[in-house]
Amino acid sequence: MTLETVLTEIAQCRACADELSHEPRPVVRVRRETRLLICGQAPGRLVHETGLPFNDPSGDRLRGWLGVDRETFYGHPAIGVAAMAFCFPGTNPKGGDFPPPSRCAELWRPLLLSHLPRVELTLLVGSYAQAWALKAQRKANMTETVRAWRDYLPAMLPLPHPSWRNTAWLKRNPWFEAEVTPYLRQRVEQILRP
Repeated sequence: MTLETVLTEIAQCRACADELSHEPRPVVRVRRETRLLICGQAPGRLVHETGLPFNDPSGDRLRGWLGVDRETFYGHPAIGVAAMAFCFPGTNPKGGDFPPPSRCAELWRPLLLSHLPRVELTLLVGSYAQAWALKAQRKANMTETVRAWRDYLPAMLPLPHPSWRNTAWLKRNPWFEAEVTPYLRQRVEQILRP
C-alpha cells in the first residue's frame, strides 16, 4: 500500500458519519517528503469548510510559533498536518468543539505514520495528541508536559493548542514563548533548509 492509497482511503472514510451532525470531510495534509508533522486534535469549523488544516486564527498563531508564513506552511513539502481526528467533531453547546473521537486515531494513525518515514519532528499540539503519542511519558497535565519539552526531544515537541482560548495560558506561562518558541523556530528552519 502506498501513501497515496492511504490518503485516498482516509478521504473516503465515513466511520464516524452516524455520530456527526454534518457530512464527514477528512482533512489531512502530508506528503512522502514530510519531515515536520503537526499533530493537533481535530479540524475546527473553518477548517472543515475550507479543507485546509489550521486555516483559522489558531493557524495564524501556530505559524507565528513556527516562524513561517502561509505560503510556506501550505506549500513546503516538508510540512505535514495530521490531527488526532481528521474530521470536525462538531460544536459543543457548552463551548468549543467536541473532543476528537478516538476511533479515528485507532483506525488511521499507525497506518499513516508507517508511510511517513522521513518525519524528524512531531509537534504534539494539545493534550489529546500528547496523550496518544506520549502515553505514560506525559506528565500530570498539559502545562507540565509542555514544561518538560526537553524530555521528548529530538523526535517530539509538546505544545499548547494555539487557540485564542489559550491566550491566558500563554500570559501565565511566559517561559513558553521565551524558551520553546525560539527552539521550535530554529528546528523548523533546519528542517526546511534545502
